[in-house]
Amino acid sequence: MKYRALIEQDEDGMFVAEVPSLPGCISQGATRDEAVANIREAIQAYIESLKKHNEPVPLPITQEVVEV
Repeated sequence: MKYRALIEQDEDGMFVAEVPSLPGCISQGATRDEAVANIREAIQAYIESLKKHNEPVPLPITQEVVEV
């Protein structure tokens, strides 16, 4: 599955990653690549926890890039 992660650099220079379709699934890293690796692990752990508790796994968000 593919999930959209929003990545922003905070005021301290850290990269913060958040997955909108998985509430509370947030991670960070000193670099963008590190943040991506960390959020990937966080997504996997989040989904494993949902499955362990027999809760539904949210579908990934699809997106469309619109050029204007």
